[in-house]
Amino acid sequence: MELVNPKAEQYAKCYTSAPDDVLNEIESDTVTNHPHAQMLSGHVQGKVLEMISRMIRPEKILEIGTFTGFSALCLAKGLQPGGKLHTIELRETDAQTANGYFMKAGMEKKIELHVGDALEIIPTLNQVWDLVFIDADKVNYINYYELTLASVKRGGWLLADNVLFHGEVLDEVVKGKNAKAIQAFNDHIKNDDRVQQVMLTIRDGLLLIQKK
Repeated sequence: MELVNPKAEQYAKCYTSAPDDVLNEIESDTVTNHPHAQMLSGHVQGKVLEMISRMIRPEKILEIGTFTGFSALCLAKGLQPGGKLHTIELRETDAQTANGYFMKAGMEKKIELHVGDALEIIPTLNQVWDLVFIDADKVNYINYYELTLASVKRGGWLLADNVLFHGEVLDEVVKGKNAKAIQAFNDHIKNDDRVQQVMLTIRDGLLLIQKK
């Protein structure tokens, strides 16, 4: 399902600041060579992530789901001096690709890449997060949220990607494992009085959550 009119998406790209050279390279190489290129945040959403990070000015960011590194580099642009982004990727091949781009962008000192199962890695990090970005396997969105919320500072932020899940959550009867998991996650956030939230209809849906 086309969630956004393609003409509107193209128009938005024309009026959104261009990505830098490394981001352009990541997008081009991923679209050309990766079998799951649709997972890439892309130009407009990447700039939204960067802008949100620049507004928050975080010292500590956690990203769950690195993929090829595009979103991590966007988020890291808003870090305070001396700040750090921790990003977790399950797939070794994608992690190696992302790490190469982090070095090419000169961001290897600002970004720490962890390879493995996020459910096991998150409890070992012992950080207080200003911003958390959830963009990994959908069936564990609630688990990632609950694992991180206690470590998000009061007034801190969480972002969750793909909360419209290709429009499948709009169906009268939600089907499929991932769509059902996203619907459960959306309901979980809606009913959580520890936070306030707004759902943005950008790309595949982006949920902006603030801890009270």
